[in-house]
Amino acid sequence: MPRQARLDVPGALHHIMVRGIDKSDIFRDDEDKARFLERLSQNVEEGKCSVYAWVLMSNHVHILFRSGKDGISTVMRKLLTWYAQYFNRKHRRTGHLFENRYKSILCDEDNYLLALIRYIHLNPVRAKLVTTLDQLDRYPWSGHRTLIGKAKQPWMDVDHVLPEFGATRRKAMNEYRRFMREGLGQGRLPELTGGGLIRSKGGWSQVLSARRSSRKEEYDERILGSGDFVNAILTETEEKTKRQLKLRRSGRTLAGIIEEECKKGRISQNELKGGGRRRKISILRATIAKRGLDELGLSLAEIARHVGVTTSSIRKAVLRLEEE
Repeated sequence: MPRQARLDVPGALHHIMVRGIDKSDIFRDDEDKARFLERLSQNVEEGKCSVYAWVLMSNHVHILFRSGKDGISTVMRKLLTWYAQYFNRKHRRTGHLFENRYKSILCDEDNYLLALIRYIHLNPVRAKLVTTLDQLDRYPWSGHRTLIGKAKQPWMDVDHVLPEFGATRRKAMNEYRRFMREGLGQGRLPELTGGGLIRSKGGWSQVLSARRSSRKEEYDERILGSGDFVNAILTETEEKTKRQLKLRRSGRTLAGIIEEECKKGRISQNELKGGGRRRKISILRATIAKRGLDELGLSLAEIARHVGVTTSSIRKAVLRLEEE
């Protein structure tokens, strides 16, 4: 079964999970982590996103943030493409660094914001890198230290999180730490990271209860929230899908886009698909890819096959186009 497209709703809360390919390390030293954070801060500020929680582990990353007007795709593409290039250069390696697709779950903020913040920041405890709250307070590679005032990350939206715990900063920090201490024994929570129906209904007990009473509720693998929340998100994102479907039904195809852009750029399709690296051709490929993404909802892999280069090359070309 083909994978569903990501739900990239601007202004929504997203739980992002990035893993190394074959569970391999994506950070080998503290410099790697520092460089990743530098780039993350730059990209979220450019994209006008708000970060509420994050953690860097040796082979994976969690980020909880509200996307800006351009959604999550541009921010994550810029971040992961840049970091993979940096990592490969520094460590003299080649090939893919990350799993082909980072995982993205769109979340119901009203019901899950605090649970997700705790779950993400307790990763070092579950991995047994630290065992106590005091040790977690000193762990440098998560947003927890920022929330308790022991580190400064200007790109992290502390002012959105702390008021959830108290009216004054001191009281909020104390309540936040108490909240974290209560969760120290928490194991992995599948309902926060996997299983669409489980997520949407709040756990297996709710799923089984609904089955016994023959109740049905909307759910989606890409969404963490109640059935009503899932339905609202799908209705909103359906508008974009409808526009893409309308264009397809009107006869818009990738082949047609390629023909239009080649004619406009006065470049033959043979030259386009010949793998040339001339700047003009690279810009043309990126323009075609952007239209394929926006107008038809195609994957980068599918677009790459039509223009004669690798998915990685297309991803980099689109990234350069967006940065210009």
